Amino acid sequence: MFCGDSRHSVDAKHRVFLPKRFQAELPLDESGARIAVLTRGLDGCLYLFTEGGLEQALLRMDTEAFAGADHRKLQRLFFSYTSRVTLDASGRLLLPEKLRKLAGIQKEIVMVGARQRVEVWAAERWDAFEAEHGEAFDELESMLTGQIPGGGA
Repeated sequence: MFCGDSRHSVDAKHRVFLPKRFQAELPLDESGARIAVLTRGLDGCLYLFTEGGLEQALLRMDTEAFAGADHRKLQRLFFSYTSRVTLDASGRLLLPEKLRKLAGIQKEIVMVGARQRVEVWAAERWDAFEAEHGEAFDELESMLTGQIPGGGA
């Protein structure tokens, strides 16, 4: 499970260090390198999955090629922004240009563990999200559990 957050600088070659606690969750390829899948996320971030984690997430998305026009569009848009990535020997992840631009990533990112994925945010976007929504956690939790804020049910 991925959890916690951390802030990192993006180097001149567009690489970023992946925290050891996140690296430990990633499988090794045949050469012993850590591998993951980086893709377009929601709300302006990127998602980093293990291949198995992505497969589980996709169980909720109908990925049959001829399931309908909307499903084909979703499939094309999602997978066109999906890359299998390998961490280098120093534990750095190369952020592909297409994904960096989509997420507005320039010099600093925040990685947020979100159970089966890591969310990779441009630091400015994360700071704005957290400022807008951080204090609303109790209210959001109440809505998700079906409770009325203020103690009712």
